[in-house]
Amino acid sequence: MKIIDLRSDTVTRPNDSMRQAMANAPVGDDVYGDDPTVNELQTIAAEISGKESALFVPSGTQSNLIALLTHCQRGEEYIVGQTAHTYRYEGGGAAVLGSIQPQPIVMEKDGTLDLNLVESVIKPDDIHFAKTRLLCLENTQGGKVLPMEYIERAGIFAKQKGLNFHLDGARVCNAAVALELSVKEVCQAFDSVSICLSKGLGAPVGSVLCGSSAFIHQGKRWRKMLGGGMRQAGILAAAGIIALTENIYDLDKDHKKAQFLAQGLKEIEGIEVMDGQAHTNMVFVRCVAAWSYQLPELLKLENILINAPSASVIRLVLHRDIEQDRVELLLQKIMDIAVAQ
Repeated sequence: MKIIDLRSDTVTRPNDSMRQAMANAPVGDDVYGDDPTVNELQTIAAEISGKESALFVPSGTQSNLIALLTHCQRGEEYIVGQTAHTYRYEGGGAAVLGSIQPQPIVMEKDGTLDLNLVESVIKPDDIHFAKTRLLCLENTQGGKVLPMEYIERAGIFAKQKGLNFHLDGARVCNAAVALELSVKEVCQAFDSVSICLSKGLGAPVGSVLCGSSAFIHQGKRWRKMLGGGMRQAGILAAAGIIALTENIYDLDKDHKKAQFLAQGLKEIEGIEVMDGQAHTNMVFVRCVAAWSYQLPELLKLENILINAPSASVIRLVLHRDIEQDRVELLLQKIMDIAVAQ
């Protein structure tokens, strides 16, 4: 039986058009700036995000780290949510490699940061404190889309407080599709944005960091220092071009599959769909019966892989490699397990 993998949208594989583009990509040495396909990807990413320039990097973690290192100096700090990816899931890279102090704060249920709370943790201009330099948001966060009104307000706030403003936009394309806006509109308030190509967009590897020309110029130095300089990277960049110019239009299908799954799960006793819905391509389920705590292990026996962020919460991520009939099969398997208990 074919494995149904709902652990993350990072498990997506390049489709036929992507593989063909990779095979035919003209290449050069990207460290010298000579790879035409990388250059094309960076131009496309800059245009889509509404920024002056962009930088192709191996991973989203490196992209965010380059942004932090470029925005902040040693001994400075950035404000971030406690469950944000840049703080919780990127190995403490900013602190370890950049001597940048994180100032994590509690995140609101909708994925935003309370700006009053942000203001309260901004350090005074005093030699005793790390200088607060940067505010980081994430969109989407746990599948939730940040409201545009909040983003605009946060952008104005950051400028008023003299803070740089970075977006971990690993799934910002999902946010744009859900809002029925362009990626440029969603990114407009930010000084920099990291966009992941290897999640729902289906590329095998890579992210693009977008910002001003001066910001990206400095970011290239950090990329080199972090070991992210690649040579004939056009083979990979070609996949990124397909991701941004073709696959982005398929994200709505993932959202609809997630909504279908959430609706079906609401009919099964012993589990609870958190928020009562899927916001984008993720469905979070709370276990409320003894059998449901065993779901990851029981489904694995059926060649269905899922992720449990905690003992009582399950995350199901829909993506381009999960067809509608696989979603229906998943629902049936969970129903069979519930009935058997």
